[in-house]
Amino acid sequence: MQNWDFWFNQTLWLNIAIVMAISLALFVILRTLVSRLSTHVAAWAEKQHELRYKLVAEIFRQTSRFLLLALSVLMALKLVDLPAQWESTLSHGWFVALALQIALWLEIGIRLWAATPVVHADGTTRNPVTTTIIAIMLRLLVWSVMLLSILANLGVDITALVASLGVGGIAVALAVQTLLSDLFASLSIGVDKPFEIGDFVVFGSIAGNIEHIGLKTTRIRSLSGEQIVCSNADLLRQTLHNYKRMETRRILFKFGVTYDTPTEKVREIGRLVERIIAAVPDTRFDRAHFQAFGEYQLTFEVVYFVLSSDYNKYMDIQQEINLGLLQGLRDLNVQFAFPTRSVEFIGGAFPELQVAGIPQTTSSNAERRAASTESS
Repeated sequence: MQNWDFWFNQTLWLNIAIVMAISLALFVILRTLVSRLSTHVAAWAEKQHELRYKLVAEIFRQTSRFLLLALSVLMALKLVDLPAQWESTLSHGWFVALALQIALWLEIGIRLWAATPVVHADGTTRNPVTTTIIAIMLRLLVWSVMLLSILANLGVDITALVASLGVGGIAVALAVQTLLSDLFASLSIGVDKPFEIGDFVVFGSIAGNIEHIGLKTTRIRSLSGEQIVCSNADLLRQTLHNYKRMETRRILFKFGVTYDTPTEKVREIGRLVERIIAAVPDTRFDRAHFQAFGEYQLTFEVVYFVLSSDYNKYMDIQQEINLGLLQGLRDLNVQFAFPTRSVEFIGGAFPELQVAGIPQTTSSNAERRAASTESS
């Protein structure tokens, strides 16, 4: 009789009908509201060309219909009288549905952020490896927090679970220490950006262009053509020179003229160098000085700046300066110095010289003491 009373309970069926009707109405209202919000935000994003608005629009568009229906049912159940046990279950259902929907929204936002290319003001793009690592870590964090929150709301003691996860995480970290070191080094490269794909770098005996930055290794195309694979962690321990980011190049070079150059011409050489460098485009003259008395030359030191990081352009500029300096010194009738050494022979006698077997007449003792100069 009790089973039949349950099925013929008009109040029960009336409450079920009310819940179903209200749930359906709320589902339609929520679905329409989310769709309208998504459309308006998407239109606003098209006008403003803002990535964050596009992400919000896509998040609204990807809202789970099942969870919207579950929320509608839970809201409708609030309008009917339920036993105390059902009220407790309903409160848990509210939290679970809301936590799942928030986690899904965050998951969609992270996935869209990782998949959307970003071009910075300087023309560079976001590092895909770093983006992937950050996205994986954020998704693990979101779903871990969601799961622990639901378990805590359901009355499960998560203290032991969190402690177990911590101990297990430490054990895994120790087991894959080298891999994690390279992984976090890759993350550091992506965030700090000491170099990017296409940069020309020099460290130790290695010089080449960055070709690929991976989760564990970075690949460099060397000047001789082979590919060099470096561990990310080992690479960050190096003192690395990034020539791609060099805005100007400071050049210092020296040359020498002979000791018989007159003083007024020595003074003129500095002004000559300044005129030559100033006439070459993309350069900035700094100084040119008669620096020192060398072993066989009067040494000049010149400093100037190349307003470009291109090495080939620097070599073209240096060639023009060298040609101008060569012609300018010739116009001044000044000679470049070359290594020479003077040897003085004092005392003794020169050995007898023979040419084609015919003895040569020896010179006097005074002539034997004369200085002999040889050039090397």
